[in-house]
Amino acid sequence: MKTRKSNSTVIDHNHQTAPTQFLDVNGTDFAYRSFGRDKGIPVIFLQHFTGTMDNWDPVLTDAIALQHPVVLFNNKGVGSSKGTTPTTVSEMVQDALAFIKSLGYTKVNLLGFSLGGFIAQQIAADYPDLVNRLILAGTGPIGGKAIAQLESSVEKALADGPERVLINLFFSKTPTSIKAGEAFLARLSERKQDRDPQFSQETFANQAKAIVAYGLADHQDYSQLKSISQPTLIVNGNEDIMVDSINSYIMLQNIPNSRLLMWSNSGHGALFQYNLDFAVEVNAFL
Repeated sequence: MKTRKSNSTVIDHNHQTAPTQFLDVNGTDFAYRSFGRDKGIPVIFLQHFTGTMDNWDPVLTDAIALQHPVVLFNNKGVGSSKGTTPTTVSEMVQDALAFIKSLGYTKVNLLGFSLGGFIAQQIAADYPDLVNRLILAGTGPIGGKAIAQLESSVEKALADGPERVLINLFFSKTPTSIKAGEAFLARLSERKQDRDPQFSQETFANQAKAIVAYGLADHQDYSQLKSISQPTLIVNGNEDIMVDSINSYIMLQNIPNSRLLMWSNSGHGALFQYNLDFAVEVNAFL
């Protein structure tokens, strides 16, 4: 059952049972789920291309929720959120920012994965008083290598059928990584009630346009990265085919207060392949 936002934080739920709530933000209903600790600075999860709340790994989110308040949400037009998905990252930033502020938060931690990492970087740079700490997973800077090749990456991943797309995009081609990908897909299907609808074609097209434009932008001075003042944890696999792994080193070199964690034998979705290790690192960092 879906409920409207209440005045109390949900603390008696986990990833699988947290109810979908809706928050009216400037006339648009944003879908979100909150669970975990009832005190402390919340961790706001910013999702990947076409991903919804049900695309987060429950093992990862539950492990972080043991120590922090967790908020998953769909940005405008995605999944069960209403409105139209924007065609630029900057517009997505403004929508995410309006959602966070409408929840009443004045200080948050941001965990941005892939496209969510693009959004998180800009929020951290432009609104430093809002962001406490920043976690960037499988992502890269404006103009980063391979980001503009999104459509080619997706087309190649579809060669084995739509049911293998996430495995092909997020995991490396080794038996160990592929097995981890299959386990990840199984975990994504564990929630049976109150699931998000799949992404729409409009969301696919608009997010793709935003990502390609972000990847083609000429920002080789990395001024946005250099303006990020918050402590930043950068994580990735060593074989990221969606957002080339070299982008993680570039962020490390340009974000003043940053550290890099990279796993071997893994790809874009390394945070899901090594979900418990990642959660330990996040909890220690926060």
